[in-house]
Amino acid sequence: MVDASQHNLVPEHTIVEEEELEGVLDEYNIDRTDLPKIKRRDPPLRELDVEVGDVIRIDRESRTAERAVVYRLVIE
Repeated sequence: MVDASQHNLVPEHTIVEEEELEGVLDEYNIDRTDLPKIKRRDPPLRELDVEVGDVIRIDRESRTAERAVVYRLVIE
């Protein structure tokens, strides 16, 4: 079985600590539920110990900026 999370085109996924999350939510003046969603069974999350309600930080390469950071709320 191929591990999709290790593919070179899959960006890095990490679980966000509460302190960092509070800063992001305050910066954008949003609630946790306003974030885009990602399913708990999404292949890149299989290696992480995520639970519903966690927030994932995704670091992507960008053509216009060196890195693009996006956040996703884990749902069932």
